[in-house]
Amino acid sequence: MTPGRTEQSPDVLLRELLDPAHRADPYPLYAALRDHGPLLLPGHNLAVFSSYADCDEVLRHPAACSDRLKSTVAQRAIADGAPARPLGPPGFLFLDPPDHTRLRRLVSKAFVPKVVRALEPDITSMVDHLLDEAASPFDAIAGLAHPLPVAVICRLLGVPVADEPRFRDASALLAQGLDPFVSITGAAGDGVEERLRAGRWLREYLRGLIADRRREPGEDLMSALVEVEESGDVLTEDEIVATCNLLLIAGHETTVNLIANATLALLRHPGQWAALRRDPGRAGAVIEETLRYDPPVQLIGRVAGEDMTIGSVRVPKGDNLLLLLAAAHRDPAATDRADEFDPDRPTIRHLGFGKGPHFCLGAPLARLEATVALTALTARFPDARLAAEPAYKQNVTLRGMEDLSITL
Repeated sequence: MTPGRTEQSPDVLLRELLDPAHRADPYPLYAALRDHGPLLLPGHNLAVFSSYADCDEVLRHPAACSDRLKSTVAQRAIADGAPARPLGPPGFLFLDPPDHTRLRRLVSKAFVPKVVRALEPDITSMVDHLLDEAASPFDAIAGLAHPLPVAVICRLLGVPVADEPRFRDASALLAQGLDPFVSITGAAGDGVEERLRAGRWLREYLRGLIADRRREPGEDLMSALVEVEESGDVLTEDEIVATCNLLLIAGHETTVNLIANATLALLRHPGQWAALRRDPGRAGAVIEETLRYDPPVQLIGRVAGEDMTIGSVRVPKGDNLLLLLAAAHRDPAATDRADEFDPDRPTIRHLGFGKGPHFCLGAPLARLEATVALTALTARFPDARLAAEPAYKQNVTLRGMEDLSITL
């Protein structure tokens, strides 16, 4: 155990990750879990990995599945009467080959790099408009990090500006379903009915949007998803809805956190804030270091599709695998001075966008949004400083701030 850390049993530390009291700084807990090594909880059909090498191996392992219905926990819950897919068909992120391969291939044809590059002028205009409204103290969450990604996704899908607030609300609710008490243990957690209502509203809204694009195609991503075809294969309406759900939830909440976490790290390191202002070309390194140092996605789950051996640990078929990415990214065996925020380090290693066939399709868009936002923020407000310590939402998986007050 690292000196200065409280010695607690690993299962207690794991439960403490769900405690909102640790949301502002969960990293000592992650470090203690990493010091312990892989954690096996056979009574919960769960294996927890926290080193960089183990998490990297799981993400690359051909038997590591993304479909939660393949887990022993899910099958047990279904046998007891729980609905298999209470929020409807999943996006391709939560599917395995061949379904994942087919859907990702079709969706990627509509999400080509030129679509992302073409958005840069719009993103720049959105950021400029948001910062024109900024007044000290400025809440960088409500004033920039939160409205920007949903506006970009709504622009991509062709959603009217007037409907964007409903999309933001639905995204925040549905993101809670990615937390461990839902995705790993199979428990419903608080607010499940509210999430179900949000999911039903969003699915019906998207079906209406699909119908509109079938009648009158536009230049947006929704039109492209409706029209995409390869060798006679097309996306069904359910698949388009699931894909758009995924873009909203995964693309919005994670990008909010990326922009906010990078802003906070820069404010706590004024030299880095000034350096980015002087050289906007540093934005890429700042973003990659943020993905490592304070990742928007703190942990992810997989299922053992067959008996697996990770490192020296055997995981039975059907067990859930919980990968603590936030712990892995600060693994001293993978990164020197891992607890320091240093965009100038020679090599930045992280798993923030996943790895292998599930590497994040939206990574270029997230990087672009964060680049535009951070360079504009540091250029506009060279003397900005942190006005107060931020408050955090309850989310564990997509850990993020509720507010980030800045004195301009």
